Amino acid sequence: MPSPSSPSTSTPSTSRRLEPGDPAPRLALPDHTGKTVSLEDFPGQRVLIYFYPKAGTPGCTKEACDFRDNLSAFSELGITVLGVSPDSPDALATFREDEGLTFPLLSDESKETMAAWGAWGEKKNYGRIVQGVIRSTIIIGADGRVESAQYNVRATGHVARVLRTL
Repeated sequence: MPSPSSPSTSTPSTSRRLEPGDPAPRLALPDHTGKTVSLEDFPGQRVLIYFYPKAGTPGCTKEACDFRDNLSAFSELGITVLGVSPDSPDALATFREDEGLTFPLLSDESKETMAAWGAWGEKKNYGRIVQGVIRSTIIIGADGRVESAQYNVRATGHVARVLRTL
């Protein structure tokens, strides 16, 4: 039997990627304050959920600040932005404060939600194949279905590309 710390029991396996038209998987995670946030909190609204590997790292900081700086453009389009990472709520609170982020950051320490959304699995990291967070952006329509699903996105310039496609 594998030990509790073995990869097979400590992280979920890779799941299929979402496609436009798919129903949104369940999402109910603690935010940076510890309060549970779920998709049901945004009935009839469009929601953009972006998945990132680690708060405070250069790429993740760049991406989060790009979302922060363009939040009004998303708001004008009727889109709520949520960020999801495997960081603890305390780490997310520090990240929000340090970077002046004004949108919710959600904690998925178990990585189960990321797996359900196709944002956890095999990826290349410095030429090696590893299990980890796949930088992804999913837009959920007001009907609760996937409008857009982008995987393996680059942190730099990604927000501008998302806005151009909207």
